[in-house]
Amino acid sequence: MNNITRRNTLQLISAGLIAGASYSMLPRKAAAAGSITVLNWQGYGTDEAWSIKAFQEKTGIEVVHDYYSSEAEMLTKLRTNPGSYDLVVLNAARCAQAMAEDLLAPIDFAKVPNISSVAANLKSNENFNKEGKGYAVPWVWGLTSLALREGLPAADSYAVLGDPAYKNRVALMDDAVISIATGALLTGQDMNNPTDLAVIGEKLKSWKSNVKLLWSTEDQWNKSFAAKEFDVSLFWSGGSVRSKRVSKLPVDFVVPKEGGIGWVDGLGIPATAPNMEGALAFANWLIDPAFYVEWATKAGAPASSNTAAMDALPADDLSRVIHKPEYVETMSIMSALPDDRREAFNNLWQEVKAFYAE
Repeated sequence: MNNITRRNTLQLISAGLIAGASYSMLPRKAAAAGSITVLNWQGYGTDEAWSIKAFQEKTGIEVVHDYYSSEAEMLTKLRTNPGSYDLVVLNAARCAQAMAEDLLAPIDFAKVPNISSVAANLKSNENFNKEGKGYAVPWVWGLTSLALREGLPAADSYAVLGDPAYKNRVALMDDAVISIATGALLTGQDMNNPTDLAVIGEKLKSWKSNVKLLWSTEDQWNKSFAAKEFDVSLFWSGGSVRSKRVSKLPVDFVVPKEGGIGWVDGLGIPATAPNMEGALAFANWLIDPAFYVEWATKAGAPASSNTAAMDALPADDLSRVIHKPEYVETMSIMSALPDDRREAFNNLWQEVKAFYAE
């Protein structure tokens, strides 16, 4: 998924915010003193200046950061810098890879009291667990689904992308994994491991007369939607929040009966972390409802894994309206793809795009 979905955009709108929240369930100073080093995307929640200041005042723990620009780089940093990091933000799919390489330590959930209200199916996701142990604290989630111009008939299926009523009025994401996942869900297959790529290819090709645009960035999507180039699209949940809140665009975000294409980011502790106690305290802070409400309402954030945090948002907050609790239960979460499967997805998508261009 394009990183602007939930990370880079946040950097542009999060600077300079001041928080007055009272944070709950945090250890007092001296409970885990010292400093921790967090490895994350820059501008993605963990490095909010107001948050770091408040956390240090509560716990005595200093938070410093190192950043990566891709998930592959993140794994390389974990492999080649033992003892350098205490907490790492990683997607569920990459968490599975890190677990397989023994790069992460099991989480002592007794020291993360806010885990009690984290959605059970996120905590139990197979990408976060191995041999009965959890290796990440689920942090935030989002999904790709359908975005329609306000006022259009409600859509209950991805089949709307091929509806003749929307000839030349559909935009698809120029992303092989998302495109194949959509075709897989629509044809009743596992989106992470479909068994019949040919059927998916035929389904995607059948939308040719409808497809007006293949988009790749949120900015491109917003500008094209504002120019009324299309009416129906695959889009990110977080993007739809920003499109409505910031760009004032008339977007309805819909999750059809096939379910959304979901992602989850977790908080992992490297196996060589020098301050695991401090890392656990910060992980607990990051899923605290008080931190999340401040982050989400002032800066903009993905959905919290903590159901109590989502419930604490104002009832009309767009993040709460769009990220409905039932979507956590119905979405299919993206998993790590073997190289050969990813290559097959890419090859099929190139074939479909060539067909569109004919």
